[in-house]
Amino acid sequence: MVLLGVLILIISYIQSYFPPERTKKILGRFHGIGANIISALLGTVTPFCSCSSIPLFIGFTSAGLPLGVTFSFLISSPMVDLGSLVLLMSIFGWKIAVAYVVLGLVIAVAGGTLIEKLHLESYVEDFIRGGNSLDVPQEELHFKDRIKYAWEQVLATAKKVAPYVLIGVGIGAFIHDWIPEDFIVKVLGTGNPFGVILATIAGVPMYADIFGTIPIAEALLAKGAQLGVVLSFMMGVTTLSLPSVIMLRKAVKPKLLGIFIAICTIGIILIGYFFNAISYLLI
Repeated sequence: MVLLGVLILIISYIQSYFPPERTKKILGRFHGIGANIISALLGTVTPFCSCSSIPLFIGFTSAGLPLGVTFSFLISSPMVDLGSLVLLMSIFGWKIAVAYVVLGLVIAVAGGTLIEKLHLESYVEDFIRGGNSLDVPQEELHFKDRIKYAWEQVLATAKKVAPYVLIGVGIGAFIHDWIPEDFIVKVLGTGNPFGVILATIAGVPMYADIFGTIPIAEALLAKGAQLGVVLSFMMGVTTLSLPSVIMLRKAVKPKLLGIFIAICTIGIILIGYFFNAISYLLI
């Protein structure tokens, strides 16, 4: 929690330079796949869970940004952030952390680009497509203002995240001390070719940000679960949690929601198998 607090302070200070209107203007300068890449990168300095990202997604879509660009942001924001990079490095090592972040960005860019090519704008709810966004001038913040904002974010995020971290640590401790290693290896180890698929599906009903899933992932890996299985579980929890899917349904129609879920699920599963294939190079 101390490390998390420091990370949130730094990330929130950076985030203070990217309010929604400024982010919208930045994204509006780019087109094509370049816009998807910038959108995915900007997602790394925004909120920590999928439910927090959806209001921004709605705002960007209402402002007239291309649908594929806004979905690249929606995918990358909960899946990949600067804090997760540091925490993953401290637990799994820099190779795994960097590979996780890079491949998470690949899913975001590829998913957004595919949605853009499919021309699914008509499957956004009418109240969003017909919305207007006002270009309100942003007041330039001073250093003290940014530090105050960052500290407020530390307190607010710590209160929100702490229960999930405790739950994650509790589940991780239960796995570590009570679930036999043979069982984990049998279900999620090399002997089960469907481990990645099972882990991805198992992560969907859960609701937690990446900080709450890391203790569970650490325990599973220590018990003999494959690397790709563990990381697929983390991506499934953070990107496709059931509450965020329900919230997103309020903004998009079922067909677009189904395509979004399918793209993310297939991408996570493919990356899980890829991690399994190269795990000997990373561990």
